[in-house]
Order: sequence, then structure tokens, then C-alpha cells
Amino acid sequence: MERKQKDQDKKCPTATNGIDSEDEDSMGGCPMGQNGKQPKMNGVPDSYREYLQLEKLLKCQTMSSSIAGKPVHDEHLFIITHQAYELWFKQILFEVDSVRESFMMPVLDENQMLKIVNRLSRVVLILKLMVDQFMILESMTPLDFLEFRQHLSSASGFQSLQFRLMENKLGIKEENRVKYNQQHYMKVFKDEESKQILADSITSPPLLTLLEKWLERTPGLTDHEKADFNFWERYKTAVYQWIENDWHTPYMEETDPKQKEILLAEYNKQKDSFESIFTAEKYNVYVERGERRINHKAFQGALMISLYRDEPRFNQPFQMITLLMDIDSLITKWRYNHVMMVQRMIGSKIGTGGSSGYHYLRSTISDRYKVFVDLFNLSTFLIPRQYIPPLTRSMKRTLSTVSTSRLPETDELSDVTDQLDKQTFGSSPRQMTGTSPRTRPVFFT
Repeated sequence: MERKQKDQDKKCPTATNGIDSEDEDSMGGCPMGQNGKQPKMNGVPDSYREYLQLEKLLKCQTMSSSIAGKPVHDEHLFIITHQAYELWFKQILFEVDSVRESFMMPVLDENQMLKIVNRLSRVVLILKLMVDQFMILESMTPLDFLEFRQHLSSASGFQSLQFRLMENKLGIKEENRVKYNQQHYMKVFKDEESKQILADSITSPPLLTLLEKWLERTPGLTDHEKADFNFWERYKTAVYQWIENDWHTPYMEETDPKQKEILLAEYNKQKDSFESIFTAEKYNVYVERGERRINHKAFQGALMISLYRDEPRFNQPFQMITLLMDIDSLITKWRYNHVMMVQRMIGSKIGTGGSSGYHYLRSTISDRYKVFVDLFNLSTFLIPRQYIPPLTRSMKRTLSTVSTSRLPETDELSDVTDQLDKQTFGSSPRQMTGTSPRTRPVFFT
């Protein structure tokens, strides 16, 4: 009895939860592990520090000035800030990859579109934070930076692999890039793994291409003779009517020769501008010149979404288009802040990577580095609400998330809207911000 009692005393007093002696032995004799702590199960971390791998992370700030024997205080800030940027780049790539995967799906339903909007919104918030992060770095003076700049050797932000991946996966075209020291940007990456990752990012479809294919499938773009609603033909008719009423008629009625000349010039300018998008042949001239990125059909889809954004089915696609423009704008702002900081810190000195520094970076702030420039240019071709072609009953049903089986046979948008007001919403469907929980529309399959 005494020996049995001693054996029990050796065991953990809490060993009453069905763990046999063999299991206890495998855990050091106690199911609570050493020092009374719960043991790791299947390698799961048991603390905040271990989960975030802080022991590794917080040892990554090795100052070159310290290694050289003369530590410079602000180098620590310089390292932390750039490491934070790289972590945010990684998160952006993670979000963009998930959005690209959604666009590659054969069917893109409401749930997927909501996820895309949510993740692009997250990218926008991250980029806003990154833009503002320069203010922290700018608390360092040029003289402070000069104290440790020589320790950077040939290290340069141009060598950021993740930033190049972000550009490629969004859709910056290779021919639009400014050459770095008269050579391709991939030349700065020497290891085979980085080269392969970059090559894969170039050959895989970027977000811009996936967006283009998706926009081509926008409802209402068919040019079939029996189509119930041909958006493009109706849009062209509306444009000519607007130009006639707002420019040509005032020109004809004007008696002052100078004012008449001004009105005629404005009329011709507006007419030429819109006619540049009316046919694929004229539109493609601008594509060949690099002034437009997406094809003619996709442009029509984006324009239709912008004009009919109040329709329930176009609400989330319009949000997505807006977010893509926000991403482009914020990346441009990030580039601009970077350029201004470099000029402030080193003036016109040569960059550490051997580039022309400020002058090279300044050349990247242009439309050639904008991915979704066509979405910005949609505003050029918007027309006043009163001229937007009314939807047919069939098209109204297609763009709605509610049943319209009881709607009268009418082609007038106002009649359809009145019926929706009375039968379903109690208010204008244009005021809706969500979709009906009873339906799940499929977006442009």
C-alpha cells in the first residue's frame, strides 16, 4: 500500500481526467506539463510571444552602424519603418491574391462580390496607413540620415521584391515601366527563387486582366438584334441628344460672332471626345497609344455600371470600381510621398542602389504607373441623370434583386420604379444599400 501511495504521489494531483499513466509519462509525468503549464498539443503555440514569433521578429533590427562600432540612433527607426512597409506589402499581396482567385471562379455570386469589396476596402485602409507612415520617417532630419547612409551600401528600396509583385499582380504593364539604370528591374534580383517568383507574377493573370474579362460580361451589352436592351446604342443616342441640347442649339441661337465661335469649338470638342469611344476602331487607337488599358467591351461595362449604380445588382460592382480607383490613387500618393522624402533627405544625390535617386522616382509618378486609369476616365463620358436611357422592364428585372413578376408590361423606368415603391420597398430602390436576403444574384456569369 505504501509503495502504491508513493507512486500516486509522484503523479500530478490533477490526473483525474482520463489520462492513463503512459500518457502521463509521455508528458513528463503530469498532464499539466512542466511547472504546472498546459503542454503544447500538436505544436500549437501557448503564448502571445510564441504565436507571433516575437523572439525572432524583435531580433531582426540589426543596425549596420552598431556593427561598424558607431551606432546611430535614427537607423533603428529607418529599419523599423521599412520592415513595417514590407509586412503591409505582404498583407496587400495576400488580399489581392484572394480577390484574383475569386475572379477566376466560373460563377461570381453575391457572397463572392461582398468578399471582394470587403478585402479591397482593407487594402485601401492599409495603403492609407502606409501613406501616413512617411510622417514618422520624416521626423528624422537629413543630417541624421547622412550619419548612417554609407552603411546601407548598395541596399535600395528598388530591391523590394514584394513591391514588384504587388505592381505585377495589380497589372502594371511591362512596357510602361521606367528602366532602372537602363536595364530591366528584374536584373537587381540575383537569387533564382526571387527570379522565379517574379516570372510567375508576370505570366499569371493580373487583377486588371481579370477585371476586364468580368466587365465584358456586364448585362445589357449584347448587340444582338433581338436584345431587349442594348445599352450602347441607347447611350449613343442619349449623348447626341445631350450635346445637341446643351451645345449645338445654343450655338445656333447665338448672335455674337465671338461667343458663337466659342460655342462651336466646345460643341466640336465634346462631340469628338464622345465619338472616340463610340466604335471599337476609334477606341483601339488610344489603346495602341497606351492611353487606355481595357478593351472596348469592358469599358462599356464599366460605364454602364457607373451610370446605373443605383440599381441593386450594380451597387457592389460600383463600390468595387471605386475601391480600385482608391487603390491606384493611394499608391500614387505613396510614390509621391516617397519621392518628396528622398528629395528632402538626399537632394539630387545618386541613390544607394545606383539609380538617379530623386529623378528616377519622380518619373514613376505618372499615368503610365496607374493600373486602373480607364476607371478614372469614366467621368469624362458620364451624362446628366435626365439623359440616362431608361431601363426596359426585362432589364430592370435583371438588375434587381426582387421579384418583378407582377410588374406591368412597360418600358418606362419611372413606371417600374413606382411599382417597386408600392409593392415591395415603401421607398425608392435607389435608396437601398444592400440586397434582399431572399435572393442571391449572380454577378456577370
